[in-house]
Amino acid sequence: MAMDAKLVNPFIDAFTSVFPQMGFPAPVRKGMSLKDKIANSLGVTVIVGFTKQLRGNVVYNMSEDTAKYIASTMMMGMPVPEFDAMAQSAISELSNMLTATAATNITGLGLEVDISTPSLGVGAGAQVKISDEQYLVVVMDLGGHPVEIDIAVSS
Repeated sequence: MAMDAKLVNPFIDAFTSVFPQMGFPAPVRKGMSLKDKIANSLGVTVIVGFTKQLRGNVVYNMSEDTAKYIASTMMMGMPVPEFDAMAQSAISELSNMLTATAATNITGLGLEVDISTPSLGVGAGAQVKISDEQYLVVVMDLGGHPVEIDIAVSS
């Protein structure tokens, strides 16, 4: 699968538009690479599937520290010492917002798309099968906290 750039930009655009609206520093793209089939969890992974004219998955992959930072910021700076049910819920909700925004951007390209409910996994080093082929990894920096967007979609 040759990853079509026009299918990648909606995810990056969602990231750069959603985070600042929520009081985060503007995310900066730090790099892109191709990986094969399986992602290694950095600590917290959220998988969202795509169906209809766009098929595949997007995975938001981050360390537990990054997930706690994001959850804390979403909860108006409330300390998040443990990545508990409330913090997990915040990360799932954020993933929904990012993916729904990306889906809206993709609809703008003329593709009909549905997204699944996010599935959240916790545990560094866990392997997550994302694709049967290669997928694109975009590393975004969020105020010193890296987040990988693993994109495995095709139309």
